[in-house]
Amino acid sequence: MTHQSAFIPLDQEHRPTVGTAAAAYYLDRKMQTLHIWACKGSGPVRPVRVNGRLAWPVAEIKRVLGVTK
Repeated sequence: MTHQSAFIPLDQEHRPTVGTAAAAYYLDRKMQTLHIWACKGSGPVRPVRVNGRLAWPVAEIKRVLGVTK
């Protein structure tokens, strides 16, 4: 049995933002790392807050990773 990812391929992601779990998956980092980036205002991608939750811009994730679609 093969493990399938809960996330669609990044080049097929069309939502403007994704949650921390998806962003961590796409960036190949731990969620804790993204939380640190958010708290310190560091990291290659900066989140926005939507109703108190972190939302990570898909366009920025794609830019950082060089995904052109």
